[in-house]
Amino acid sequence: MARNSPPAADTASRILRSEEELAQLPASERIRQRLVAADRRYHANDNIAAFVRAGEIEELKAEVQARMQEVLRALVIDTDSDHNTNETAQRVARMYVDEVFRGRYVPMPAVTEFPNAERLNELMIVGPITVRSACSHHMCPIFGRVWIGVLPNEHSNLIGLSKYARICDWIMSRPQIQEEAVTMLANELQQRVRPDGLAIVMEADHFCMHWRGVKDTDSAMVNSVMRGAFLKDANLRREFLSLLPRKHTA
Repeated sequence: MARNSPPAADTASRILRSEEELAQLPASERIRQRLVAADRRYHANDNIAAFVRAGEIEELKAEVQARMQEVLRALVIDTDSDHNTNETAQRVARMYVDEVFRGRYVPMPAVTEFPNAERLNELMIVGPITVRSACSHHMCPIFGRVWIGVLPNEHSNLIGLSKYARICDWIMSRPQIQEEAVTMLANELQQRVRPDGLAIVMEADHFCMHWRGVKDTDSAMVNSVMRGAFLKDANLRREFLSLLPRKHTA
């Protein structure tokens, strides 16, 4: 008779190790062990920078490179004699860890906040901010634009225009789905700016539709998050949406 699998909590407790034992493991497993010990989620769109130690990013890239080399081998690609793929595994590893998934492994960028000394309370719109992400279902690119509407109050913190772009890039540089990405961005800005109202609209092209599957090159996805005054005041919501430029068509 087959034995029942142990409860998840029991499994987690068994795999926890001392720092000395962790030091003998690959970097990915060390980081995973710290996350499990802290009972922290590590989904594709989560930031895990707090659990990555100095030097482990380079180790992660080496691991990804080795695994990617195996993927190429499984695809029956002769990387030894094919000059085009000799260093593909290394390039992909650098791309994933240092660029397209960077938002998972680095802390939130420094954002200087200023008090609302002039007690500004009029609608402000930032955008379009160009964003790049990846679909967590197929790891295909997502290219899009984000508009952010803020209705501050006298207690709000004001941040520089470039900081909105930095925060967007930090959150979008992870594998994810668009609906969750916009919500995560809204949560971060709500916490930092503390406005009376916050509105975000994202419009993006998804290559999991363009490149595979239905291969529809014309479809785009648009979604929004409305909070505070934008959710309650239809006139404010209309004003914000009316000021957004429409997508350019060929």
